[in-house]
Amino acid sequence: MDLKQKIAKRALDEIQEGMVVGLGGGSTIKQLVHFLKDSGCSVKVVTPSWETKQHCKGVGLDVVSIEDVSSIDIAFDGCDQVDENLCALKSGGGIHTAEKIVARLADEYVLLVDESKLVPTLTYEHSIVLEVLPQAMEVVLRQLERYPINYSEIRESEKKDGVVVTEFGNHLLDVYIKPRTDHAILENELKALTGVVEVSLFTSVITKAIVGSERGIWELT
Repeated sequence: MDLKQKIAKRALDEIQEGMVVGLGGGSTIKQLVHFLKDSGCSVKVVTPSWETKQHCKGVGLDVVSIEDVSSIDIAFDGCDQVDENLCALKSGGGIHTAEKIVARLADEYVLLVDESKLVPTLTYEHSIVLEVLPQAMEVVLRQLERYPINYSEIRESEKKDGVVVTEFGNHLLDVYIKPRTDHAILENELKALTGVVEVSLFTSVITKAIVGSERGIWELT
């Protein structure tokens, strides 16, 4: 069993019969999907990830829409980096707005990570992703001029000519900011910019992380 499987197997211990379970994206979550199916545990799955949704349906799990649930018992997700205070940065998937909806609905929001993603404090080597209303991109860029930013770029699609459009019809702006330690303040400031829908900095919704290394699996709370 590889490390991602061990982390996913540990996460399975948190799931009980009849729960509403949130599942994010990524390869560790994919392993959890298969363990959940093999366990025979009957749950309802909510996911903001198109790929995870397809995996769940493929193995026969019961998938329901986010708008059809009023609460989630526990949700699992990955990240690009998480620190010892449970502040995390999620940059790759560009679905952080829906992920935060799931996180706010969940009684517990748990990150599944290997030790390489755990740092004392966030380093911002990954971008902070802003979901931006299309009409507001220039306004947002102008507001960002007061921040110590290395550079920013509108995310473009690799599969077609043009920018990435989210499921909500918005655009994504990758912002590479110089390191700072007041992560919660930064999240709130960026969310308050006119035209910004949500940001990929998570500072107040994570309840714990299940961390794996070759030495074993442990919890960060």
